Amino acid sequence: MTTSTPRGCGSIGADYYLLCDIEAAWGIVLESLAAAGVLITISFICVLFFLICKVQDNSKRHMVAVYFFFLLGTLGLFGLTFAFIINLNDRIRPTRFFLFGVIFALCFSCLLTHAFNLNRLVRGRKPFSWLVLLLLIISFALVQVVINIEYLVTMLVHQRDTFLGMSREETNKDFVMLLIYVLFLMALTFLVSMFTFCGSYKSWKRHGAHIFVTVLFSIAIWVVWITMLTKGNTVLEHQNWDDPVVAIALVSNGWIFLIMFIIPEICFLTAPLKLGDYPPENDFCQPRFLKQTDGVENRAYRQDEIVQGETGDLSYSPYSSNFQMKTIEPPNDFSIPRPKARTSPYHDYTGGKSPM
Repeated sequence: MTTSTPRGCGSIGADYYLLCDIEAAWGIVLESLAAAGVLITISFICVLFFLICKVQDNSKRHMVAVYFFFLLGTLGLFGLTFAFIINLNDRIRPTRFFLFGVIFALCFSCLLTHAFNLNRLVRGRKPFSWLVLLLLIISFALVQVVINIEYLVTMLVHQRDTFLGMSREETNKDFVMLLIYVLFLMALTFLVSMFTFCGSYKSWKRHGAHIFVTVLFSIAIWVVWITMLTKGNTVLEHQNWDDPVVAIALVSNGWIFLIMFIIPEICFLTAPLKLGDYPPENDFCQPRFLKQTDGVENRAYRQDEIVQGETGDLSYSPYSSNFQMKTIEPPNDFSIPRPKARTSPYHDYTGGKSPM
């Protein structure tokens, strides 16, 4: 803790010196990047609401919920960066332990849900509805919320003195252990995104590539910061690097989410529908060579439709029997003829003499 007020700081608490200390430039640089990320994320949220009415494809419109919650998680990452620039104290410790895992769980839950939905779309199947996508996101993220709540309740209620007085090594160990479920979500998302490359429709494979690259860079970031937090800083004898390492991981991962995922997804959100690449809207089905029918198809109806299309004859219905309706000729008259009286030649005679 700095005993004297550093240059650039006014009358603020000592725990907040890193937010304004000019000599310790890492705090100012990270908070500037985090503030820029907050502004850009809010801008993307506004753009997302503006583009909802312009999305022509229902399958893409259902993904707006995924993008919205992912942007909320990204916004939380940039906001949480300030908690690691502030010096660790009894008030900020629970915030770090709870929000770090929950926010990352929300982000990777959105990516995992999106990957599951893409695995259906690349194979020509009907996508999940927006309600199902929302339930999947909440279900995946809720597990991490329960884990963090149980940990904080146990430590703050039953072992409060132990929790607040933990050493640096114990704090880092518990911090990483709470993130095991987030690591599982990350690995599962990476695996599921690879299956999106096996489908038949290329347009949806591009969305799967966005998830694959985003998770790949995130894994690299997590491997670096966990290694530095648990072993690297101890070996290098720089224990004061713990907070900068985690803060850098938050900012870099947040910008990876924006650059590698959000920007490409929003660019393709309003792209026109290409019927040659994936099934048309409201007609999601399997490809022709994979389509299966239930039961035996009545070929009589099929034949009637073909004949009607070729001849243009509308005198019969394709949904009737297989026999074509024809005009029935009237039956022949087989009645016995009856005698008729012949007409008299004097029928029209009036009694006058004929002229000579």
